[in-house]
Amino acid sequence: MEQDDAVSLWIVAPGRAELRHERLRAPAAGEVVVQARYGGVSRGTEALVFNGRVPRSEWARMRAPFQRGDFPGPVQYGYLSVGRVIGGEPGLYGRDVFCLYPHQSRYVVPACAVAPLPAGLPPARAILAANLETAINATWDAGLSVGDRVSVVGGGCVGLLVAWLASRMPGCDVELVDIHPARAAVAAALGVPFAAPARARGGADVVFHASASEAGLARALELAAYEAMVVELSWYGEGRVPVALGAAFHSQRLRLVSSQVGQLPAAHRSRWDHTRRLALALQLLAAAPELDALINSEGPFTALPERLAELANDPGDVILHRIVYG
Repeated sequence: MEQDDAVSLWIVAPGRAELRHERLRAPAAGEVVVQARYGGVSRGTEALVFNGRVPRSEWARMRAPFQRGDFPGPVQYGYLSVGRVIGGEPGLYGRDVFCLYPHQSRYVVPACAVAPLPAGLPPARAILAANLETAINATWDAGLSVGDRVSVVGGGCVGLLVAWLASRMPGCDVELVDIHPARAAVAAALGVPFAAPARARGGADVVFHASASEAGLARALELAAYEAMVVELSWYGEGRVPVALGAAFHSQRLRLVSSQVGQLPAAHRSRWDHTRRLALALQLLAAAPELDALINSEGPFTALPERLAELANDPGDVILHRIVYG
């Protein structure tokens, strides 16, 4: 492959992806050329995109920052890319960077769109940055306080990151709840207690729901204490999920709120922006080797069309799949 060629992954139709070769344009002033080193598959969202389950009403709002094409396809989607700057702005040349770019071997973006990795952060771990941003946003949306009792229902990548963050707040008593026993070992690596749904303790001040299931949401509401908050992190695409607003929802005066990474919470919006939040995520990752436990699948970029289909339809116990570029 020539130095100015690239290979990109496209979802050509619901349930089918392919690799395409293309010629990159030369960078303009203020732009950089990035050679991808690692990528990540954000399994929940990308499964919905791969299977064509993004609702028409959300086609515009769900666009990734550098997405090409439109839902349901052909579309180039993704937002976990770590690479090295190999051209363009000389001040960034040779730096490893994170970028919210789809799955592609080499790309050209504005220099302001890449975030240099801080010292001590291995590029292979940096693919967690966007998911950690989601977890940071969730704790802000919840108004998490010192000493809170916290339940996290759903031990996927985002749920585990929320549990890890909350457990580092002084005095917080955090429990991860998941139907998969294998998540217990991952939770232990993060220093977080684990429970199966039937054994989960109740009385939580804050419950984060991240299982993307009807049963998980119902259990999250059951674990909430009087006047507690349940923060919904799952995104269901075209799915419709019944919510138990009878039972104890009103008598317990519960609050069910959404959290979505695309917008900063109102309490932070006047002082924070997306660049500052991403920098925080990268700094936290640099000091957290235990988070490597969340990346429990890996494969070459050349195998991604087939692997993406597997992850979308039968993910097994995969938390985050890491893409390795040649």
